[in-house]
Amino acid sequence: MKKKALYQADSIKVLKGLEAVRKRPGMYIGDTDDGTGLHHMIYEVIDNSIDEALAGYCKNIDVRLNSDETVTIRDDGRGIPVDMHKGEKKSAAEVIMTQLHAGGKFDHDSYKVSGGLHGVGVSVVNALSEKLKLEINRDGKKYFIEFINGTAKAALKTIGKSKETGTEITFLPSKEIFSSIKFNANTIIKRIRELAFLNKGIKITFNDLNNKKEKELVFKYDGGILEYVEFLNEKKEKLKNKNGNDLFKKAVYVEGKKESIEIECSLKWNAGYIEDLFAYTNNINQKDGGTHVLGFRSALTRVINKYANEHNLLKKNKLAITGDDIKEGLSCVLSIKIPDPKFSSQTKDKLVSSEVRTIVETVINEKLSIWFDQNPSIARIILTKIIQAALARDVARKARENVRRKGALELSGLPGKLADCQIGKQEGTELFIVEGDSAGGSAKQGRNRSNQAVLPLRGKILNTYVEELNIKQNGNKLTDHRTKALSKMISSNEIVTLINALGLDPKSQEIDLKDLRYGKIIIMTDADVDGSHIRALLLTFFNNKPFNKLIEHGYVYLAQPPLFKINKGSKSIYIKDEKDLENFILQNSKDTKKLKKGSKDFQKFIDKEKSQMSIQRFKGLGEMNPDELWNTTLDPETRNLLQVQYSKDLKKDQSLIHTLMGNDVALRKDFITSNAINVKNLDI
Repeated sequence: MKKKALYQADSIKVLKGLEAVRKRPGMYIGDTDDGTGLHHMIYEVIDNSIDEALAGYCKNIDVRLNSDETVTIRDDGRGIPVDMHKGEKKSAAEVIMTQLHAGGKFDHDSYKVSGGLHGVGVSVVNALSEKLKLEINRDGKKYFIEFINGTAKAALKTIGKSKETGTEITFLPSKEIFSSIKFNANTIIKRIRELAFLNKGIKITFNDLNNKKEKELVFKYDGGILEYVEFLNEKKEKLKNKNGNDLFKKAVYVEGKKESIEIECSLKWNAGYIEDLFAYTNNINQKDGGTHVLGFRSALTRVINKYANEHNLLKKNKLAITGDDIKEGLSCVLSIKIPDPKFSSQTKDKLVSSEVRTIVETVINEKLSIWFDQNPSIARIILTKIIQAALARDVARKARENVRRKGALELSGLPGKLADCQIGKQEGTELFIVEGDSAGGSAKQGRNRSNQAVLPLRGKILNTYVEELNIKQNGNKLTDHRTKALSKMISSNEIVTLINALGLDPKSQEIDLKDLRYGKIIIMTDADVDGSHIRALLLTFFNNKPFNKLIEHGYVYLAQPPLFKINKGSKSIYIKDEKDLENFILQNSKDTKKLKKGSKDFQKFIDKEKSQMSIQRFKGLGEMNPDELWNTTLDPETRNLLQVQYSKDLKKDQSLIHTLMGNDVALRKDFITSNAINVKNLDI
């Protein structure tokens, strides 16, 4: 049997300070007026008992609302340490209760995972209590200490013998701090039930002595979060099988552990349309989601699409299943246990630990794939519901597109391949021009539907370079070669589709920027040589009059998708191009100072380093899953856009465009030949 770590005074690490808690209680405990902060006091004490349970020492927790407005929480854990703390010269119990950042949660030998940390703790409860009594059963003795407004009345003392172990805390919230100290029993019951679900086998009892009909409520769920999902679905219409019986005999349950992160997930679909997803880290609910939710959603979407494609369920309808389709009627509880979680704020509403996403995605993907393969009859009915949701979404989208912004589209209507955004004005909206349906599918799923639209173009568009106005006199007849070139331009379906999507008139010799439907036009092509060619062709189109007005007024941008992905442990690093990859290798390697860039030895060194790294080269945007595309290229918070601008020397710009895109082949050949010597890492 593995020897359990000692939980003594030496386990308690101290980070000082308590005064600030009483001065700014809302910063630590939440709102002191609406009841959230008041109830959080109870949760902090219960969380300590739950942490004891997670460490394997506590099986029973009792919560009692007393008739004198106090609250008592008792557990049968090890009991708070009572020996003298060497650094503080007082008992460990008093240190824990009076120092803001003191406790065994900083010591991974005492607690592997913990919910009751991160800026709050039992010392905060003590600081915000008019009085608090602490009773400890440990080492065959019963100990006692009392606090007034966070300060000990006297040192910890022994008051008797005891055969039990555990901690009992009774506190009276301060009337100076809280507008009301009246607790809501139902609010507490909801949290207690939640904790019992999340920690299978733990027994939590609740008594409200203020209630005339005193009744003890007991919460214990050996099925854990699987029972939680069943509880969430109790009053919802069940999804039926072909025989009219409930499709799920019990909810799906998967679990796994990777790199010290424990993952539990239970889910099932009902016949409704509302999603119930509850995500937890160390028993704390993240109402704003976070990296664990992103990993779960990505894995679920991937598994569903993979299963649908393998069984040819999408070909008939020509649909792409999105996360929104999968959400309809989904009830899910996702719970992870992790040492040292990182949250976006003191209230822990969003998990931001970056390594969690990949790990959750990997585990969920593996386990759910097995479940779907082992339950084909159930899986098909689930897929039928999801495909129906996708069909309904597609019909609704088309209906919206037919109505939205009609004024700008009276000429030819919305192009069918355009996935429009929901906002109906130019300001704040973006149009991503992408190459091909594959990249378009990823972009449509990864985008923010509210303000980001996607237009996939098929193949390389026509070279639309138009020579400067060249009028030749032939008798009394004028021949305008520019007009002929423009006529050829608007004969291209892809070009007309693009112009229509922008809300402009293909036949107009002048454009009104007020007609433009988007605030940003973003060219998003693959990071390879083909993508560069398509990007050049699109820029050539925008360089022509009257569309060059869009460049002049700063509407045209270039996206910067990565060409490489480097897997380094549980982290993914995205690299823009060959040059950045080379720089990354140099920055992460030793003994490179003696190597001369461009030399054979230097290139051999780079090639050798590449072979030792886990490098994925994206052949196209379609290879990136929607979340990757969002995080690297679409998200305004993380992306790197380049704005297309003319330089101060406009004639030089036009001369270069004429050389590269014009009809003079000899001129272009001379340019390529004279500049070839400057090319490095040619991507062919």
